[in-house]
Amino acid sequence: MKTVTLLEFRKNAQGILRRVGRGERFVLSSRGRPAARLEPITAARVSDPTTDPFLTIGRRAVPSPKGKTRHADIDRILYGGD
Repeated sequence: MKTVTLLEFRKNAQGILRRVGRGERFVLSSRGRPAARLEPITAARVSDPTTDPFLTIGRRAVPSPKGKTRHADIDRILYGGD
């Protein structure tokens, strides 16, 4: 991965972004230190709503044998605390 200084990027941002669009990857450095990574954004895949795990969770969920879980319990599990 090639390193591009902030000064180089300022002088030729359009050219560098064009190269990124063609698939090249760069590390943008500022004052000699890596500051950012420039890489192409891959196109988001279109998911099939019939097989998407997030969208089908309602069909796959089963009731808990212990009963309903309260919001406070979920928060405690996720964020800790008493």
